[in-house]
Amino acid sequence: MARGEITHIEFPADDLERARQFYEAVARWEIQPMEGFPDYLLFRTGDASGGAIGLRGQSVGTVTRPYITVDVLEDALRIAEEHGGRQVTGPTDIPGMGRYAAVTDPEGNEIGLWQTVQG
Repeated sequence: MARGEITHIEFPADDLERARQFYEAVARWEIQPMEGFPDYLLFRTGDASGGAIGLRGQSVGTVTRPYITVDVLEDALRIAEEHGGRQVTGPTDIPGMGRYAAVTDPEGNEIGLWQTVQG
């Protein structure tokens, strides 16, 4: 994955089954639960991209959140803050996969920053 790519997006839902049915019908996504992550349903939109539907405010945030791949998470957080962003969620590890954090941009949009584990 190249840095700067939007590789994941999370959609919050109040009713997971209703949201699942909607996206399966409209986008034709195959949606599956993610093992070890309750109330978090994954889908793929391409070879290196996809996202999830989760329970609003529980397994995902309260707003739609795209994730941007970055080289070094801490550097991206520092640069975001230097340019008017604000940290929402600090660095969090997803074992065997990578690390993420979330910020708001100066316009109030929430974005996730993702650093893939180097294997």
